Amino acid sequence: MRIARFAGEDDPQFGVIGNDNGVETIAHLKGDPLYAGIELTGQKTPVADVRLLAPVIPRSKVVGIGKNYAKHAAEMGGEVPTEPLIFLKPNTSVIGPNEPIFYPAQSSNVHFEGELAVVIGRICKDVSVEDAPRVIFGYTIGNDVTARDLQASDGQWARAKGFDTFCPIGPWIETDLDPSDVRITTVLGEETKQDENSSDMIFSVPEIIAYVTSFMTLLPGDVILTGTPSGVGPMEIGDSVSVTIEGLGTLTNQVVSLDA
Repeated sequence: MRIARFAGEDDPQFGVIGNDNGVETIAHLKGDPLYAGIELTGQKTPVADVRLLAPVIPRSKVVGIGKNYAKHAAEMGGEVPTEPLIFLKPNTSVIGPNEPIFYPAQSSNVHFEGELAVVIGRICKDVSVEDAPRVIFGYTIGNDVTARDLQASDGQWARAKGFDTFCPIGPWIETDLDPSDVRITTVLGEETKQDENSSDMIFSVPEIIAYVTSFMTLLPGDVILTGTPSGVGPMEIGDSVSVTIEGLGTLTNQVVSLDA
C-alpha cells in the first residue's frame, strides 16, 4: 500500500495511492494513518491534481546511518564501521518531493546522498533483530543532503546535515517492500551518479533498528536513513537531483539559492 500526504484545502491530508480506470488516484483518509489507522472517506482525487508533501514529518527525529556501504566508506577515506555509525538530523530539515533544497551561504560544497528510508510505526525500545519488522510502518526515499566542507571543518555532523531543507523524503510511504534487495540510483541532471543495491548494506534494516533502539526510543513517524551508496558528489544551484528506489518510485528536488 502506498500512503501519501498531500496539500488539502486547509491542513495536509493523507491518502492511499491507487489506480481508477487507468488514472492514478489518491483515496482520501480520515486523519493520520500512523495514529488513526486506514479509514477511507470515500473521496478520490487524481494524483496529478494534488501537490504531494513529505509523506511524514517525524515527531521527534531523523536518525541517519553513516558509511553503511563499503564502497562509500572507501570513497570517504574511512574504514568500514564495526557497528552502525549514528547521527541525527532535525525534523525541521525535512521537505517533500519537488520542494527546493536551499544552498546555504555557509557552504561551497553541498552533496547529494540518495538513501532508503524507514518510517517507524510505533513507540519502540530494545527491539530485537527478529522483531524489527513489527515496528516498521513502511519505507520511503530520502536524500541526506550534506555540506561536506562543514562536515570536515566542524568535526561533527550536526550543522553539515541539519540545515533546513537538507532532508527531502517522499514521494510516499510504501508499506509492502522487502528492503534487503532493491536498486538505488541517484541522477544529477541527466547523469547517473549512484547505482547500487541495498543488499550491499553493511548493516541490514533489522540490525539498524535493533542497534538504534538499544539506546534510544523511537516514536511513530521517526525516520531512519539507512546510509548512502558510493558515488556521492556536489550539487550546484540550478541542479535537479532525483533518487529512484526500486519498488518505491522517484524523489526529485531542485537546488536553489537562498536569495531565489
